Amino acid sequence: MTPASRKLRILHTEASKGWGGQEIRILSEAQIFRAHGHDVRIAANPGSEIVANAARYVVPAETLPLERKTFSSIRAVRRLLKKWRPDVVNTHSSIDSWLVALARIGLRPRPRVVRTRHLSARVPRNWASRWVYNRGVDFVMTTGESIVEDLTVDGFISKTRIAAVPTGIDTDVFRPGARTAARLALGLPPEKFLFSIVATLRSWKGHGVLLEALKRAGDPSMHLVIVGDGPQQQVIEKRIEELGLSAQVTLAGRRDDVRDYLWSCDVFVLPSYANEGVPQALLQAMACGLPVITCPVGGIPEVTRGLSSVTMVESRNAEALAQAMAATMTNRPTDGDLELARERIVSGYSREIMYERALRYFLGNG
Repeated sequence: MTPASRKLRILHTEASKGWGGQEIRILSEAQIFRAHGHDVRIAANPGSEIVANAARYVVPAETLPLERKTFSSIRAVRRLLKKWRPDVVNTHSSIDSWLVALARIGLRPRPRVVRTRHLSARVPRNWASRWVYNRGVDFVMTTGESIVEDLTVDGFISKTRIAAVPTGIDTDVFRPGARTAARLALGLPPEKFLFSIVATLRSWKGHGVLLEALKRAGDPSMHLVIVGDGPQQQVIEKRIEELGLSAQVTLAGRRDDVRDYLWSCDVFVLPSYANEGVPQALLQAMACGLPVITCPVGGIPEVTRGLSSVTMVESRNAEALAQAMAATMTNRPTDGDLELARERIVSGYSREIMYERALRYFLGNG
C-alpha cells in the first residue's frame, strides 16, 4: 500500500460550541475524507453546534467535556484515544489542542497530532503557546499563507512544521446560476440592485460598517441581503432600525441554501476587519461568478490578488465602502474577469485539493 492510498483513522476535536466557518470546515473536511474511505469522527462538547450538525454531513460524532483544561477532561480524552486508537488527531481550538497534547503523553501507539489554525488573530508568544504549538502537536495547518507567515516570521514555529491548507468548496455546487429565478424563489425584490454578505454575525465581519455604507450611499435602489446568524444579531437589528434601513435590508438568518442567495445577488460584500483566514463565503461567491468588494485582511489578499472582479477597500471605512458599492452598480466586471476569478477557485480551492493537501500532512509527508 502506497502512503497516499493508506486509509487513516482520524479524530477531529473542537472545543467551540458555536457555529461558523471553522465548524463548517471541520465537517466538510471530515466528509471528503470519509468519501475517500478514511474512518473519521468528531469529538466535541455536549450541546455544541458541530455535534448537532454532524449528521447532515454524515460524519459520526460523540461528546467529550472540552470546555475547560481540567484533569477530568484530560482523562476523558485519553480514554477515547486509548479506545479508538486514531492514527491522527486534528485539533482546532486552543482548549482541545491542550487537552489532546496532554492526554497523549506516554500513549503507545501515540497518535500524530495536527493543529489547524483557522484565524489570523495573533497567537501569544508566551511559553505555554510555544509548548503547545511546538511540542504538543506534530504539525500545524493553517487556512492561509498569511497565517503561516505570522507564525514563522519571528521563529515561533519552524517553517518545516507548518503549511497552509485553505478550505475547499464544492465547485460543482457553487457555480454561476440564474439570478432572476433565484430572486423569485427567495422572495427578494427583482427590481433592486442586491448586495449580499454571507457570514456569522460577529463584530469583526463588518456588518456595522456595511450598514453605515448603505446609509451613506443614499440610493434606494440598493438592497442588502444579510445571510447568517450569530452573537451580533440584536446589535445589527437595532442598527438597521436606527439608520432607517428596514426597507433596504433583508435579514435571511442562517441558511442551508446559501448558493441560491449568492445566485440572487449582484455583488458580494465582505468588509471584515480582523481574524480572517480564507473565508469560505468569499470562495463560494467567486465560484458563483460574482463581483466582490472586500478588505485586505488575513488570507483575503492571497485569494483575490490581481483579479479585476474584486474591489479592495480599507477596513472600517464606511465612506470608501459606500463609494465602491456605488461604483459596482455602473462598472460591472466583464464576463471574462468573472470567469478568471472562478477558474482560480476551481484550480486552487476545491474540496479535492483540500483533501490532497491535508492528507499529505496527516501522513507526515510535509
